Amino acid sequence: MSADFLVELGTEELPPKALKNLMASFAETIENNLTAAELSFTAIKPFAAPRRLAVLVENLASETPSKELVVWGPPAAIAFDKEGQPTKAALAFAEKNGIAASELTAENDGKAEKLVARITTEGKKTVELLEAIVTDALAKLPIAKRMKWGAKREEFVRPVHWLVMLFGSDVINASILGLTAGRTTRGHRFHYNNTIDLAKASDYASVLKNTGFVVADFAERGATIKQQVEAEAKKVGGVAVIDANLLDEVTSLVEWPVALTGKFEERFLAVPSEALIASMKEHQKYFHVVDANGKLKNNFITVANIQSKNPSQIIDGNERVIRPRLSDAAFFFETDKKTTLASLRERLKTIVFQAQLGTIYDKTERVAGLAKLIAGKLNADATSAERAAQLCKSDLVTNMVGEFDDMQGIAGYYYAVNDGENAEVAAAMNEQYMPRFAGDQLPATTTGAIIALADRLDTITGIFGIGQQPTGSKDPFALRRASIAVLRLLIEGKLVEKNLALDLRDLLTFAKSQHKNLTVGDALVEQVLAYMLERFRAFFEDANIPAEVFQSVTAKQLSQPLDINQRVLAVNEFSKLPQAQALAAANKRVSNILAKQNAAVSTDVNAALLQEDAEKNLAQAVSAKAAVVAPLFASREYTKALAALADLQQPVDAFFDSVMVMCDDQALQQNRLALLQQLRGLFLEVADISYLVPAKN
Repeated sequence: MSADFLVELGTEELPPKALKNLMASFAETIENNLTAAELSFTAIKPFAAPRRLAVLVENLASETPSKELVVWGPPAAIAFDKEGQPTKAALAFAEKNGIAASELTAENDGKAEKLVARITTEGKKTVELLEAIVTDALAKLPIAKRMKWGAKREEFVRPVHWLVMLFGSDVINASILGLTAGRTTRGHRFHYNNTIDLAKASDYASVLKNTGFVVADFAERGATIKQQVEAEAKKVGGVAVIDANLLDEVTSLVEWPVALTGKFEERFLAVPSEALIASMKEHQKYFHVVDANGKLKNNFITVANIQSKNPSQIIDGNERVIRPRLSDAAFFFETDKKTTLASLRERLKTIVFQAQLGTIYDKTERVAGLAKLIAGKLNADATSAERAAQLCKSDLVTNMVGEFDDMQGIAGYYYAVNDGENAEVAAAMNEQYMPRFAGDQLPATTTGAIIALADRLDTITGIFGIGQQPTGSKDPFALRRASIAVLRLLIEGKLVEKNLALDLRDLLTFAKSQHKNLTVGDALVEQVLAYMLERFRAFFEDANIPAEVFQSVTAKQLSQPLDINQRVLAVNEFSKLPQAQALAAANKRVSNILAKQNAAVSTDVNAALLQEDAEKNLAQAVSAKAAVVAPLFASREYTKALAALADLQQPVDAFFDSVMVMCDDQALQQNRLALLQQLRGLFLEVADISYLVPAKN
């Protein structure tokens, strides 16, 4: 037997940014608890709206399955006396397990004949378990801070007002958060401000929607909003830009969504579009509209929680609200333009970046020095790099960024353009923060990429230098993200166009030299370098490159990320060749042989001492390949180089099949070791491919 189970908790308005997670957690814990109780069901459907959390479990079993418990007792040899009567041990076993002595039987447990009791336990009724299951799910909700209300002792994210718990058409006898379960829910606060009695659990969504004007299904409500917003944008000849997070937040704010289009004066379009969008999105929860070219239109789309008979009043009200917001943005923009970014630098001297690392002004000075160094290494415009670094934080003290913190960098770009700074310097004001997150775009200008790199290297070196590196899950300065950004900047984008592999060790050494009050000593550079290069693992794991490929390259202790990346990609391609495993095994064998030598092995091979055909052939092949791959190594064409070296498999295999390396003749032995040293040296120009040999269990 089974029936649908419904639980709905009615509350005051739940926090919109948390609602989706609360819904998912509630359903997930209930599902886990039902599974743990061995209660079968066919599906679980979560629901969430501003004033309710609910879960519908379809075809939930009416009781847990009965079980047969097998309990082994004492050996039969001591359970019965010579007359076949049960001993005290047998009687105690029977009493303990609730069976009559006459029902005692013995079976072989695989080792010996023992008494056995087979006890059947009846299943528990589902309705008796649901109160505890729901209570546990509510207790495990991801709520940062719970609140009390009135004189009640119960705590929840918001005050609770009603509780529905139905199993089929029956109300479950339960009390949770001070509420007694019933079948009464409530409709929309304005359209149907009444109670609704649910006849059965499966009626929940349809009755609330058709009678109560509440779309309880979060996904359905979100899809409806998206469809309505897109349709509204088309009416004004535009395209709605629907941010996923904003869509979730708006979905969490309404029970009966109705999208409406408003407009604002065209004069506001002179303000940076990012500021207008931020104002509409963050403060008013509006969706903005762009034209076919992606340019912002003077329209916005709001989502009301009511089907108004006079929607123009709602639109007018929203237009009245947004006007002063946009007026503020326009005022800040015009006011800020009266002061140059260069003149704002002095104010950075009063803002502390980090107590031990000085002010933000100090930071811009360090970034400028590092940016100039990097530009020199890349043969880039050092003057622009230094200028961009000096100005890169000035917008932090502007009115615009003070009001809209998301405008950091973006505002700097507009103000740099207004100040007449050159295009690359202006672009760098915003590009310094790229990439802002995983998968984000990289700077489009060389100057922007240099500032983005220098800024992060300064931060990472400084924070490590005062002993505040990330530990466990704690990373207050986001150094993991900064390190990954550095690696991306060094292996992708504008800096790579120069085809120059910047040495991270050199850059970190210079960055360290610019700090005055670091507490970590000589080990700092190597410590930071190791930490940053370790972030490469995530890159290659995402690209499905085996760990041993990465290890084969890191074994060389390199510090040029671009070069490391090129080598890893080359070794990964090499590992797919049919000759790869044999050559990797041969390299491992050579490595083991050479490691056992007490003295350094020469790479000079005496042709006159080559006796066996196999060693002559290998020497000739190694010499020929060395000439072929030398220019490839020089131009970092590692994939081509390793592909060329793959041809060595046959002469290498023939050598080990027929040549005794560690022979008694010392001259022959050293000559053969020198040949192997040459062979291994060719591969080590790229990586230690012996790591490609699978580890033995």
